[in-house]
Amino acid sequence: MQPETIIYPFAALVGQEEMKKGLLLNAVNPKLSGILIRGEKGTAKSTAVRALAALLPEIEVVADCPFSCDPADITTMCSSCRHRLEAGEELPRTRRRMRVVDLPVSATEDRVVGTLDIERAIKKGEKHFEPGVLAQANRGILYVDEVNLLDDHVVDVLLDSAAMGVNTVEREGVSFTHPANFILVGTMNPEEGELRPQLLDRFGLCVNITGILDPGERVEIIKRRVAFEEDPEGFIARWEGEQEKLRRQILTAIEILPQVEMPEEILYLIAKIAIEMGVDGHRADLVMMKAARTMAALDGRTEVIPGDVYAIVNLALLHRMRRQPFQEMHVDQAKLREVLAQ
Repeated sequence: MQPETIIYPFAALVGQEEMKKGLLLNAVNPKLSGILIRGEKGTAKSTAVRALAALLPEIEVVADCPFSCDPADITTMCSSCRHRLEAGEELPRTRRRMRVVDLPVSATEDRVVGTLDIERAIKKGEKHFEPGVLAQANRGILYVDEVNLLDDHVVDVLLDSAAMGVNTVEREGVSFTHPANFILVGTMNPEEGELRPQLLDRFGLCVNITGILDPGERVEIIKRRVAFEEDPEGFIARWEGEQEKLRRQILTAIEILPQVEMPEEILYLIAKIAIEMGVDGHRADLVMMKAARTMAALDGRTEVIPGDVYAIVNLALLHRMRRQPFQEMHVDQAKLREVLAQ
């Protein structure tokens, strides 16, 4: 086993159930617009993100395409692959695992979106595009550690691409567009500063995580980590059965998600929760609807039940609750229970 494939198994993570749930929901449904994981250092945020990639199914890509286009889906292809296909060319195919692409905190806008060669466009009339991080992340996971330390404009660009599924670069009247469908995962330590509320709201889900206080669970974390470091291959092999169960659960959920039905009464429940909890705008309602459908798919069902809404409501509302300056981010659980009881 090569060093780069030695990743701590997702199934072996102890505790942090809300974080794991949020990551699995996004793995099944990238249209949830990603997840923001807020927590103190040393709480397995990065470990969980990298572990998720090992659960995701292999994808088929156009072998020589910098955007990893799906050779079977012309609607999401870049312009180059589409033109080649329309000209009768058979696109070369290969299979690979979904990637986790890291975005460094120091990244500039050009590094993120890519660059256009303006001189070549003017002199020769040719569009030459140098792909950026968004191109590498297409059909994978874009992981932004310390997202709160990124330049606000770069965060805006990321969230726009995550919502639209495309990246458009415009320079001096020349534009280039390519697919940018990715699972956006941001992590941050709130002690180092917060994101602006407008940016917070653009993340579909959000979770606060803290160090585990149960002594038994903390001991189990130590034991598993030591076992992994002493014999990575043996540890991974011992957890392969649980990993395979999660892989099958994700694959099944992806397959049945388009068939999941949302009863009218569940939509009214979602609207009532949003109104009573006092969230701004309508994004919370839409995210709760999508997340509840995805939760049902993860449970192997094709109809949403109230329990699906209860399971995702904290993830969808945490970062959308109104609060005073310097007030901690939280969902008023007593009020939420009261609303749900009604």
